[in-house]
Amino acid sequence: MLSITGSIPALVTPFRDGRVDEKALRAFVEWQVAEGSSGLVPCGTTGESATLSIEEHDHVVAETVKAAAGRVPVIAGCGSNDTAVALHHMESAARAGADAALVVCPYYNKPGQRGLLAHFRHLADHGPLPIIIYNIPGRSGIDMATDTMAELSQHRNIIGVKESTGDINRISEIRHMCGRDFLILSGNDYMTLGIIAHGGHGSISVTANVAPRLVADQTRAALEGDFQSALALQDQLWPLHQALFSDASPGPTKYALELMGRMAGDTRLPILPPAPTARAIVDSALAHAGIAP
Repeated sequence: MLSITGSIPALVTPFRDGRVDEKALRAFVEWQVAEGSSGLVPCGTTGESATLSIEEHDHVVAETVKAAAGRVPVIAGCGSNDTAVALHHMESAARAGADAALVVCPYYNKPGQRGLLAHFRHLADHGPLPIIIYNIPGRSGIDMATDTMAELSQHRNIIGVKESTGDINRISEIRHMCGRDFLILSGNDYMTLGIIAHGGHGSISVTANVAPRLVADQTRAALEGDFQSALALQDQLWPLHQALFSDASPGPTKYALELMGRMAGDTRLPILPPAPTARAIVDSALAHAGIAP
């Protein structure tokens, strides 16, 4: 099995003047690796995948793989509500050298549990990469039942889940029904500590965009059973976890990164830069975390 564990940022996609800022992306990947991130997820929700063209999406994955240069695994966002498009993204990501695919439950279509089984089985049968399921009912409009996930976990190419239901009971349920080797990655930063305590393997993190070293240290401490240190870092990071969702994501995250000089804060419509109230919340949370702009 791939060594996918620890703190894995769901990377923002830097834009400048309406285009992907390749220079900023490469520098951002370099910083993430240097700060201790143990994997990278390009073109997830935080990467504004919904407003990337297919060509941009594939290019961002390829640029991320190139910049990572084999130092950490790249789990490419490949999800779509169109199974054929998701398969295309998997094939393109594999050609670029990605290590795995993060595949969200098909949004908007709401296919039901039978449709989820058919979608993921098709991708697992025909796609060239191992799959991590992304279960986020709040965005996709459908919740993958754990017994559905358990069926999918029997497929050798379906290796884990990014769990974003917000239900801590799901972690033990998944562990019980899918087996202890099935990867469970937190999709909510505020829950990562609890998810690891329940048997999770790490996180696909928004906050790690802004505080990669702190999130990596917290995740490592929790995985090593040092919950006293992990809890102290939770106290330090919790306001930031909240602040980065004080307005539509990833607006607050890009605002913080612009303050830090990492990239322009540009977003794509319908996402806007954060409102003044949200910016003040981010400012306060950065100060609480000890992160100097």
